[in-house]
Amino acid sequence: MRYLILPFAVCLFIPSSIPAGPPFRTDDPGPVDYRHWEFYCALQITHDNDGLSGAVPYVEGNYGVIKGMHIHLNVPLFLNQPHTGHAAYGPGDMEFGLKCRLVNETTAFPLIGIYPAVEIPTGNPSKHLGAGDVQFFIPLWLQKTWGAWTTYGGGGYLIHSASNPDNSFFIGWEGQRDLSEIVTIGAELFSTIFPSESPENDVAFNIGAIVNFNDNHHLLFSAGKDIVGHDDVFLYAAYQLTICPILSGH
Repeated sequence: MRYLILPFAVCLFIPSSIPAGPPFRTDDPGPVDYRHWEFYCALQITHDNDGLSGAVPYVEGNYGVIKGMHIHLNVPLFLNQPHTGHAAYGPGDMEFGLKCRLVNETTAFPLIGIYPAVEIPTGNPSKHLGAGDVQFFIPLWLQKTWGAWTTYGGGGYLIHSASNPDNSFFIGWEGQRDLSEIVTIGAELFSTIFPSESPENDVAFNIGAIVNFNDNHHLLFSAGKDIVGHDDVFLYAAYQLTICPILSGH
């Protein structure tokens, strides 16, 4: 597993939230350690030409169910506040996923993992609080570390169960450096690409940091914007609680 994150985050959120490695959109391939817990309380906000939207907040939990795999659940409350029209606030789409490590990192070879997830349409699409259909995200992630430096990335395909043209590819790559045992800084580039030529294709960046107060309590935040395509601005901040198993000694 890479870095612990906190249960309260100000993140960018979209009605269909593919799993990511807070405070970034790009994920890493490392699952939570066996019998360890991660809890997040997070806020993700996106501002675009239409207005403001995001998860305000979302609650996420990850648990290392076996060695090399964790289960994931994300339950958001979603805000849609357009420049014109009525604002809406309510449950967003829930997300369930499994992160699995496929290959351990070695001196010459990267850590490799998959993180398939399903979005369950618990949000109201008529109020832009959800996508309105079941979605599946199937990604492959890689990671390599050299001392204080870590880089990871990859991508996947987002599939809608309903018949629509919104299926898309996501690709991203992130680099980060430990400034100390307390502070890690990083940056990423990521892109959403639709199979057919689309004005929705974009390229964006984020810069962010992770602050580890101790082994259990962490703070994450990031900010970024589109540089090709849309003109969206993203903000993220999070608190994460990490819980290790209590060993009985028997």
